[in-house]
Amino acid sequence: MTSGGVHSDGPELWVVRHGETEWSRDGRHTSVTDLPLTEPGEEAARALAPRLADVEFDLVLTSPRQRARRTAELAGFADAEVDDDLVEWAYGDYEGVTTAEIRDDVPGWTVWTHPVPGGETADQVSARLDRVVARAREHDRTLVFAHGHSLRVLTARWVEQPADVGRFFRLDTSTVSVLGFERDNPALLKWNS
Repeated sequence: MTSGGVHSDGPELWVVRHGETEWSRDGRHTSVTDLPLTEPGEEAARALAPRLADVEFDLVLTSPRQRARRTAELAGFADAEVDDDLVEWAYGDYEGVTTAEIRDDVPGWTVWTHPVPGGETADQVSARLDRVVARAREHDRTLVFAHGHSLRVLTARWVEQPADVGRFFRLDTSTVSVLGFERDNPALLKWNS
């Protein structure tokens, strides 16, 4: 299977992080707060369209949050199916708070290594993203629009690693990444491009 300079020996999962919002720009944890894209976020989402236009997808999914749905729409996928499993990691009490602010009270805190009071555990996030992985592996090529931490966990689960391995996968807004296979092994084919 070859497309856009990518070669995979099995199913492919293309992941797109939504465009910039005020909170993503400012480093605020954003899960349930349903923020719109900024103007630069909308422009960057539009710029995704030509990069994805010539790729044939069997399944296109989006998080229900407007930032992901709008990115999908501007990228040319207004009919993307909403999948609640793609929502961002629920940050609970840390919703709208920056890592630096959290570390004032909890030195060294990261979502990968510490509890999230009132939010989800890594195991809970993994369980729902495992369902996305299983669904994507039933198709030749799937495209998803979602969020920074959830997509990083999705990637870790695709390569059969625990959720906290997602900490190694920096993921910027309005980027395209491709997961696939090399022979029998799940692999990252393109990242944060």
